[in-house]
Amino acid sequence: MSDRVEKILVCGNVEGRLNQLFKRVSSVNEKNGPFSMLLCVGEFFGSDNSQWVPYQKGKLKAPLPTYILGPHNHHTREYFSDMKGCELAENIIYLGPSGIYPCSSGLRIMYLSGRETDKKKNDLSFVFNDIKALETQATNKPTIDILMTGQWPNAVCGFVKKPEGYDPEADGSTMISRLAYNVQPRYHFSGLGEVYYERLPYRNHKILNEPTRHVTRFIGLAKVGNPEKQKWLYAFNITPMVHCEQSELNKQPPDVTECPYSESINTQQRSQACAKVSGAQFFYDMNAKFDDTERGKKRIGDGDKGGERKRLPPKPTGPCWFCLASPEVEKHLVVSVGNHSYVALAKGGLVSEHLLILPIAHFQSTSDLEDDCREEIEKFKSALKRMFKKKGSSVVFFERNYRSQHLQVQVVPIPKNTVDCTLETFMNIATSFNLELDEIPKLSDISQVAPPGTPFFYTELPTGEKLYHRVKKNFPLQFGR
Repeated sequence: MSDRVEKILVCGNVEGRLNQLFKRVSSVNEKNGPFSMLLCVGEFFGSDNSQWVPYQKGKLKAPLPTYILGPHNHHTREYFSDMKGCELAENIIYLGPSGIYPCSSGLRIMYLSGRETDKKKNDLSFVFNDIKALETQATNKPTIDILMTGQWPNAVCGFVKKPEGYDPEADGSTMISRLAYNVQPRYHFSGLGEVYYERLPYRNHKILNEPTRHVTRFIGLAKVGNPEKQKWLYAFNITPMVHCEQSELNKQPPDVTECPYSESINTQQRSQACAKVSGAQFFYDMNAKFDDTERGKKRIGDGDKGGERKRLPPKPTGPCWFCLASPEVEKHLVVSVGNHSYVALAKGGLVSEHLLILPIAHFQSTSDLEDDCREEIEKFKSALKRMFKKKGSSVVFFERNYRSQHLQVQVVPIPKNTVDCTLETFMNIATSFNLELDEIPKLSDISQVAPPGTPFFYTELPTGEKLYHRVKKNFPLQFGR
């Protein structure tokens, strides 16, 4: 199991002191490394960011891959070119407003930028539905190794002594307390308190009433270069939870305490469930769904009598390469993320601009989709048609719901001078395979023709024709290609 161990560094508020930070990181890495990454919790930029310029211009490089949270103050907002998440300089990556970053080693890092607000969300804050979205992302596979938040959880000091110089009950976040309680990270780091505080580990189960679970360790870090010389750089080893033996993972240290959070924290914020959520994120965005009707914008799924309960997507039976919350997704291929679907480059595409449109949640085919997801996919189709038209191309869309687990709408641009022969080409190839392609009305929808669970092949041609084949047996999997 030793070859699975990750060595990680975490720092508190940097506030522009990059030279001091990276000099220390280089020294620690040389003496005790190699470390795989540096995580920065809190404010990365400050009032004086002159030391940032050589890193931004590529003259200097961070000694380790450095992952940072977003801005917490208005005067640092300008240094983030894309608030959804981006690489700010070589080896310095802004993760995004919130999400889960799955490392190739199996380590899963959850991150949340900004400060809590019960008002309108902006680039410096998060709202209740951001917390709910993170909890949803962790539900299918609750293996969060590390939680990164700028703000502290307000209730973290229950059953233990508070730190000197900072009161989390006054300045911390109730929402983050709830998040930590529900996702049960193994490590939780925060930096905005600007004091060093390593809480005694706490258990995530009720003794005698629940099976033994792993403990959580909360660490608050001081500001880089603080005059009090409080600890601002933390080094630790961790084996990703997915590679841990359960007995080893659930060992209880002798100084473990009860969990500082309680179930009541889940009911305290229910009134905020209708807070408006906006914005996407770099890796994935799984915001809660809403029914924006005149009945009062009631939240779907809470049993409201005024709204229709929506069907939940089925869970995959095994690892899915296309569910956006899955660690198997190759997120470097993702192009754009919407509220219910996303666009990605095809791996091994027919042409360099071969794309896929996929639902964020697990749906097998277009026939299974909810209306809001289907509408968003149609918007993506329209936008891609316009884009490729400007580039002098037309588009063929096709979908195969046969021996496939997750819906993939294939998007293949073709030269305009080949458009007139696409219908003939499809028909000729179908004939060579002894397949029947039926043309369905142009204004119809595939869900009207193929009920959920029906295996089929379906294509939309740039000339407007829609072709459908009901798969029975021995369908060539590469027919569309």
